[in-house]
Amino acid sequence: MAVKPEHGVQWRMLAKLHRETLRGYERRLVKIGSEIRRIRECAGLPQHVAEEAEALVKKYFEVVRGFPAEVAAVAVMWTAAKAAGMPRPLEDFLRCSKASERRVRKAAWRLKEVMKLERRPGIEDYVGTLAARVNLPAAVVKSAVELLERNRRVLAGKNPWVSAAAALWLASLKKLGLLKALAEAAGTTTASIRNAAKRLRA
Repeated sequence: MAVKPEHGVQWRMLAKLHRETLRGYERRLVKIGSEIRRIRECAGLPQHVAEEAEALVKKYFEVVRGFPAEVAAVAVMWTAAKAAGMPRPLEDFLRCSKASERRVRKAAWRLKEVMKLERRPGIEDYVGTLAARVNLPAAVVKSAVELLERNRRVLAGKNPWVSAAAALWLASLKKLGLLKALAEAAGTTTASIRNAAKRLRA
């Protein structure tokens, strides 16, 4: 709603504060996002890891807002790489940044503590994400999720991205060219997906 003269001085001050806060938030996101993309290229990680890191910044902005952009970027990239099943030593990221190791560890610890309180993604979330990346239809997604549900015991402790990719590959009847696309989308290898597929029972 637009602020009109009759709303008074207090309303106008609040509206101005809101606009400034919003602009500050947007500037902060842009700065951290730019640093995330630079670190991704330097560390040689897939694009989807950077996308996950940027999503973490938006979702947990209140957690990382008090840290410098370079510290926040390293912390979320380190966290996102682990979540994607591609863990790297912190040193790999620090080589690409001027961030303080102590502050990065502190930011990452805070992020981890907050994330612990929330639901971990279900296997269907990984399937849906991968399917969207390689443009697979809903019918294949449904079959893949059902396949994974029947094999939950086998999947315990396994990389969820690899398991999801294997299920999608099998559900698509090993469509030509799909294995490589899934490997790239999941940040893994075709051999890992083939091995996971062998463990899945129809």
